[in-house]
Parts: sequence; structure tokens; C-alpha cells
Amino acid sequence: MGGNMLTRLRRAGIEVSGYDRSSPNRDVTSLPELVETLPAPRIVWVMVPHGAPTQSVVDELGGLLSEGDLVIEGGNSKFTSDIANAAKLAEKNIGYLDCGVSGGVWGLENGYGLMVGGDAALVERAMPIFDALRPDGPREEGFVHAGAVGAGHYSKMVHNGIEYGLMQAYAEGYELLLAKDIVTDVHGCFQAWSRGTVVRSWLLDLLVKALEDDDTLPDISGYVEDSGEGRWTLEEGINEAVPMPVIAASLFARFSSRQEDSPAMKAVAALRQQFGGHAVKSVTHAGPTSGSGATH
Repeated sequence: MGGNMLTRLRRAGIEVSGYDRSSPNRDVTSLPELVETLPAPRIVWVMVPHGAPTQSVVDELGGLLSEGDLVIEGGNSKFTSDIANAAKLAEKNIGYLDCGVSGGVWGLENGYGLMVGGDAALVERAMPIFDALRPDGPREEGFVHAGAVGAGHYSKMVHNGIEYGLMQAYAEGYELLLAKDIVTDVHGCFQAWSRGTVVRSWLLDLLVKALEDDDTLPDISGYVEDSGEGRWTLEEGINEAVPMPVIAASLFARFSSRQEDSPAMKAVAALRQQFGGHAVKSVTHAGPTSGSGATH
């Protein structure tokens, strides 16, 4: 996504130097060279996977940048990391903004939804960048200064949690339509909902596109990963005592998708056999496996 963002910025007339250690399509070959190339006061946008990669880049920039420079962290970092990074950079009078970015592969043409956290003066300084990246139209319909440092990624975290629930609802409706013998055009049902109905959305449009060739999705496995934001959203729901049954169920559904054979359901079957003599199905293949605890 970072490459497309760079292209969109250049289309808007903003001079950009890009560095990607894993791609030959870069303007410089190292972070020190990038910092040397940029005129002071610098603005450096970090767009790498969250966790250790982001932390490594921010830490290195802290040793390279000068007073008055600004770091914008645009990945999917956890908001608590933003608070720590902003405090560390502030010791050197280097500014920090966190920016949640939504738009994916379509952002180059459609623009990116932006959610920013940090000092208002720093946000205003970077506004030409945000205006170039956001969708055309009223600023407030594609950009928000959500609050203090961390608020940008916090709002993006909640956005992604909502996304989990929306996708799961569409998916469950899809499976029910597919299961019913009197429904002969599942793709057509979803397409008919794309205009005028209360469930129309861009996610629905994407599902219509995915079902075009074969509405049974024969080439796609039902194994679904999660990238972490859904888990963080639920953690915050617990911390703030906010009920989140839909988002919780959608995350747990992804865990279930990774199981070839559910240990929990084996236990239920065994209990039914024990207390009621109910029949169980025997298996001859390898034992059950739980879903992966990793996030991707």
C-alpha cells in the first residue's frame, strides 16, 4: 500500500523520496540516505508491518532525525506503541503523529480514509499530505483528527473490528443462501442488494465481484487469518466494559476456520455419548488440531 500512496502523493505535486529495503523500486538505499535526501524540517512517513518492523524503523529514525522533524506512523500499530514512541521522540524534540489508513489496493484511485492522532499544530503542518491521500470531496468525509497521540490508530482498530463483524454477517448470509435448494442465483441475490437496500456497501460490492465467476468459491479455502486489530478491539472492550458480542463472534469464527477437527466439539460429542448414549462418528485420521494462535 505504501507504494500506491507514494504514487498518489506525487500525482498531487508533492515531492517524495521512497525507501523499501525489500524492493528495487526505491529512490534511496538506506534510511540514513533517506534522511540526508530530505530537506529540513523533514516529514517521514513510516509504512511497514506493525510490531517489531515498525519499532525498528522508528528507533532508527530517532537516531537520525533532528529537532523539528516529524514522524508519521501510518501502519496498523497498537495505540499504546504510539504513546511510547511519541514520548521517546519528544525527548529529542521530534514530532510524532499516528495515522490509521484504510483503502487497501483501491486507495490509489479512490483515496484513503485517514484517522490521525497527535498535536493539532503537527496535524496542520502535515495537512497537504493528508489532503493528497484522502478521497476527493469534503475533508471530513475521508479524514479526521481523532484526538491525542494514539487516537488515530485506536479509531482504525475499532474500524477494523467493525469490518470483522460486517464481513461475518455477509458470510453467514451467503452460506445460508448457498445451502437453500430453492435459491438458484446466489450471486444475483447479492448483486440485487447493491443498490437501494439498507445492506448496500463497498464490502458487499467486493463480495459480488468475488462471486462473479463461481458463487461456490471453489478455489478458495475456508481458512481465515486475523491481523491483530480484532483481538485488540476485544481487549479494549473488556478494559472499558463495552459489550462486543458481534465482533467477538466474528473473531472466534476465524479461529474455528483454522481447525480441521474441533477438540471442543469432540468433547461435546463424547459428553452426549456418556450421558445419553448418543451415537458418535469415529475417525481414523490424525488427532484434532486447535486453530493457530498467530496473527497475520
